[in-house]
Amino acid sequence: MLTHHVFFWLKAETTERQKADFRKGLESLCGVETAQAIYVGTPEPSINRPVVDSSYSFSLLVLFNDLAGHDVYQTHPVHKAFLENFRTFWDKVVIYDAV
Repeated sequence: MLTHHVFFWLKAETTERQKADFRKGLESLCGVETAQAIYVGTPEPSINRPVVDSSYSFSLLVLFNDLAGHDVYQTHPVHKAFLENFRTFWDKVVIYDAV
């Protein structure tokens, strides 16, 4: 199993409509056949502990069976379309891949 966890910090001027479109874009990534599961989320506002970073706008967690599945995802047309349509929305992105 390989987990691909991506955190996005959207630009301050991002509208609520754009945020909704961004979420739909993230959810569209389930169209990549090697993605076993996809979870899209935002920070939980009621959790306020020093070790919790809630500064991000959206998180995306994708589960793959293996590295080969991850590699297919990276070059998949659905992933490329997401990047093309939404990369201008964020100021920062951080990715954690783990096996």
